[in-house]
Amino acid sequence: MESRNVAIVTGGSTGIGAEICRNLLESGYEVVSMARRDPDWQHPRLHSIQADLLDPEATAAAAAEAARRFEVTHLIHNAGVIWPNLLADVKLEELHGLTQLHLGACITLAQAVLPGMRERQFGRIVLLSSRGALGLQTRTAYSATKAGMIGMARTWALELAPEGITVNVVAPGPIKTDMFHEVVPDGSEREARIAAGIPVGRVGRADDVARAVAFFSDPANTFVTGQVLYVCGGASVGTLVI
Repeated sequence: MESRNVAIVTGGSTGIGAEICRNLLESGYEVVSMARRDPDWQHPRLHSIQADLLDPEATAAAAAEAARRFEVTHLIHNAGVIWPNLLADVKLEELHGLTQLHLGACITLAQAVLPGMRERQFGRIVLLSSRGALGLQTRTAYSATKAGMIGMARTWALELAPEGITVNVVAPGPIKTDMFHEVVPDGSEREARIAAGIPVGRVGRADDVARAVAFFSDPANTFVTGQVLYVCGGASVGTLVI
């Protein structure tokens, strides 16, 4: 695959985002990690733009820089946080923050790279939602905004399909990352219970998600748009208790 494919990966410095970056690099992409910090590893085709996507102004500046420096063909919006709370303890600041991170930042980035995609009549946009979009205890702000990503992606898919731009969603279930283990201790009895409740009998890995992103990112996939792929070991069709 030629390096003409240039992908922005938000949250690309760690966890799922880092694995997505590695996967795309192995396929010959130029990759721009956009996160609060630089990746702690290097590659000749890996670039980095530091930005706090919770900050609308910082996001706008980073989006403009990316559009100026690169001919972006792929936008993969992976950055996210959980901020769990039961309903009685939810703060509106949490909803506002996750709305900016999961939805607002994505809109800003898409608007920045859209002119180039339209000019080339080609683009791939992949949003990372969550199995939690279907509902999960302690996830009021998180599930609301992750569900919003699905509706937004389906709308964009309809708008952009005539211009060769596809928009799809990957919705992971529990994945072993630092963010997951901030909520569920690594190796804990709680993690074992979660794994036992997943039909395939294990918690997911970052590479499970990266392969799904690669599928939607493939330039050959011109007939797949507006879709949601749950990478959850079957948890989206069963009952998941975290």
